[in-house]
This record gives sequence, C-alpha cells and structure tokens, in this order.
Amino acid sequence: MQGLKRVAEAIKKHKTFLITTHTSPEGDALGSELALYRLLKKIGKQAVIINQDPIPQEYYFLPERERIKLYKDAHPPHFDCLVVLDCSDLSRTGETHKLNKDKPVINIDHHISNNGFGDFKWVWPQASSASEMVYLLYKEFGAGFDKESALFLYVGIMTDTGSFRYSNTSAFTHKVAEELMRFGLDPRKIYKFIYENVGFSDMRLLIRILDGISRSRDGRVCWVEIPAKLLRRNKVCFDLSEQILSFMRAIKDTQVAAIFKENLGVKDEVRFNLRSNGSVDVNKVARFFGGGGHKTASGCTVRGKIGDIRRKVIAKITRSLK
Repeated sequence: MQGLKRVAEAIKKHKTFLITTHTSPEGDALGSELALYRLLKKIGKQAVIINQDPIPQEYYFLPERERIKLYKDAHPPHFDCLVVLDCSDLSRTGETHKLNKDKPVINIDHHISNNGFGDFKWVWPQASSASEMVYLLYKEFGAGFDKESALFLYVGIMTDTGSFRYSNTSAFTHKVAEELMRFGLDPRKIYKFIYENVGFSDMRLLIRILDGISRSRDGRVCWVEIPAKLLRRNKVCFDLSEQILSFMRAIKDTQVAAIFKENLGVKDEVRFNLRSNGSVDVNKVARFFGGGGHKTASGCTVRGKIGDIRRKVIAKITRSLK
C-alpha cells in the first residue's frame, strides 16, 4: 500500500506534529485524531491536536479528550508537519490549517471525494474509516495497542460504519474490531454513550423535527428542514442528525434521506447531509454543490436560503433516481 508507506516515511522524518480534522468533528474524526496522537507519542514524537469546533457532548466519555484544543483558544504551536485526518479538502478544517505556513502536509482520508491535497497523501476509499487507516499505521510501526488506543479506534470505526451496518463494513473491518475488542472494550456501554444519551429536552426537540418530515410523491426521497431559530430557542446539546437520518431511512420505500440545517451564527448558510441506500450516489449530488463524502453518505455547506437550497438539492436527487 504505497500511500501508507509514504505517510509512514514522512512521520519517521519529522519530529513535531499538528493534528487536525474537519469542522463539526464526529466519532471517526475524534477517534482517529486521539489514536494517532497516542501512536506518535509511542514512537517518540511530539504532537498537539487543534480543531476548529468543540467535541460534541456525546463524546465526552473519551479519555484524553482534553488533548484536543480549540483553534480560538490555542496558542500558535511549534510543529514541523501538519497531519489532516478524515478530511476531503483542506478548507474543511476551518481556520486551523491557516496555522500552517510552509510545513509539509500529510493527508490521511477515506472519502472518495478527497481532492488530493497535501505533500504526502494516503487516500483509501475502500477503508471503512480514517480510524481503520490509523489502525494500519499502528501495524506499520509495530506499535502495540492499549485500552485507550483501542477505544479511540473502535469508536471511529463503529460510528462511521453505522454500528457495522453500512456498506463500507468489510470482513477486514470486523477483523480489526475483533482485535480491538481484546482490550476489554464494552460495546454496549460505548453505544449507549454515543446514541442513547439524549437529554429529555433534546428528545422533545427530536420529536418536533420528525413531525416536519416531508417526502416525494413516490416516497423515494425524505427530507426535513431545521431552521436556526428552532435550535437556538431549544439550546440543543446533542447532535441529533444521525437519529433523524436513521428514522427517515427506516420509512418504507425511502432511497435517499436528507437533512437541511441552518448554521447557527452564520446568516444564510445551510448544511445538508444525505444518506442513500445505494441506489443514488449522493457523493455526486454533494459534489455538484461543492461538497462530497461517500457514495451512500455525503454532505455540503452552502450559502443561500434553506428553502431554495432544499428545492435545488431534492431536484438533483430526483433526477439521479431516474
């Protein structure tokens, strides 16, 4: 695997690293960052993690999460190499990549939409997750796992495979999970932390959002709009996106589910997330609007009114279904 070898050689050559990932980090972004940080320390390197956005509440159970600093709070660190994980485009790191002036960039990603940025690239769309790729880095360096590193990698793999339900789950993915489980992980407890830890007020908000689900005349496309004022008024603590998408995907005949959410604090900016059962390549849909991701899971942040964006995206999806 040429990409893996090149990245490993780049890591050997450098001593201090800045690790980052995409805005609005989720399980795979956080798990791969923390696992890579731990690997670098194991092989005698120095590292710091800086992200644009804070850790979602459902991941507060992760040990060493205090290692992850926020861009707005961080002092410019000394480093001689930038590592970007789980990110298809350098701009998706937000402001964090601007800390890098002229240092080499390592790009480790599994998104098919990755634009090939960086000096050392390892882009492997066949991987279930960036965490699965970091697992292979541990193997490449002959670094042993411990309970913490196993937990970080398991969280990343579990969340990006939809608890091993999505099509990106391979036989190798299960072999990796089996090895990580040997370190005393409790899958039930991990799942509960991430997916069954919704506050009562957030659950009431989820019910309100689900009440607004719409679908196409033939029932193949479901969507929901989430205005910023609804989130602001309810002071939502938990990211409800995956729960909402799961409910929509469970509706009979649904082939594509979509969420359109106005971003808090940014006027006329909308984030949309798409999930497909495989009949539509939603990566192509998202790329049309400047985003990307995977064939069955993609997204994009665009400027405009939420209703206008929703109509354009649904029209594109509908044409793709024909």
